[in-house]
Amino acid sequence: MTIAAHPLVARARELADGLLSPAAERVDQEGVPPSHIEAVKRSGLLGLNAPVAYGGSAAPAAVVRETAEILAGACCSTWFVQTQHQTPVLTLAGTDLPVRERLLGPLARGELLSGVAYAHLRSYPRVPVRVRRDAGGWLFSGTVPWFTGWGLNDVLLLAGVTEDDEALFAFVEAREQPGLRPSEPMRLAALTASRTVSLDLDGLRVPEEAVALRMPFARWAAADRPKTRNANPAVFGIAEAALALVAEEYAAVLRGRLAEIRRRAYALADHPVPDEHVAERLAVRTEAFTLMRAVTTAAVVTGGGRAMSLDHRAQRLAREGLFLLVQGQTSESRAAHLTGLAEPHHSGR
Repeated sequence: MTIAAHPLVARARELADGLLSPAAERVDQEGVPPSHIEAVKRSGLLGLNAPVAYGGSAAPAAVVRETAEILAGACCSTWFVQTQHQTPVLTLAGTDLPVRERLLGPLARGELLSGVAYAHLRSYPRVPVRVRRDAGGWLFSGTVPWFTGWGLNDVLLLAGVTEDDEALFAFVEAREQPGLRPSEPMRLAALTASRTVSLDLDGLRVPEEAVALRMPFARWAAADRPKTRNANPAVFGIAEAALALVAEEYAAVLRGRLAEIRRRAYALADHPVPDEHVAERLAVRTEAFTLMRAVTTAAVVTGGGRAMSLDHRAQRLAREGLFLLVQGQTSESRAAHLTGLAEPHHSGR
């Protein structure tokens, strides 16, 4: 079976063409509606990475990437809300703690949507969220700078650093409650529609049975680091969507470059040792960003003055591309990107 013929890819395409893409400009201005999330829940795509025994699909990596490209190219805001869900699913699939049996099935089957609040761990040794022992559980204090999907998610996977320098992840209901207060939704240059807030934590009590992961911070960081070195499939999805707006005489060359970078990026992503070829991974990631910017710029140029209208697809895709430049960014990936941009031979190709 080819990737394009896989049932989950076909389902993603149907969702994208029938719902997400036609509404994308309106969603960009008004916000991701609950109806979009319900459609994603029904699609089975929330269980892509989940074990079959829990109602998921355990889909191959190539299928996961293809569905991400399709959804991101159709409506990046909806893609971004639902992609948060995959980390909680993978976290539960890899643990034997009691919370697995309580939540993995509902998350895999799309009965619940989870968000994540852990990117701040990547700012270590700065620790925005501290965790300390409490009778029968843990207390979280500090500020989560970014949380996406507020008002759409049912639960969230919250992380902090303990007094013993451990990374601790636990599930919390995604609602205002004692010890947890959200900010007003942020107005962003792109993806304001994703309902992103910050979370103020003031002694939020989380019971022991909600803990999904607890390990020395250094070990967690070593496992997390490779995730930010590979090119994000959403970059290729945005680029493909933008190419559809460019005249074929110009798009053909750009499409060929995109296919070559994608091939190299996914070959590296599939390499069995994630800590190898680090410099090459980061370089290809930068190339993917650079070409995405060239393609979205081509779409804007093609649209002319009309592309400056907020309801024009080209400028929405260009703004979403800007967002992807910094999404999941670490000091390592930032340095590699800036180095690539500063090289004398850099030409946007």
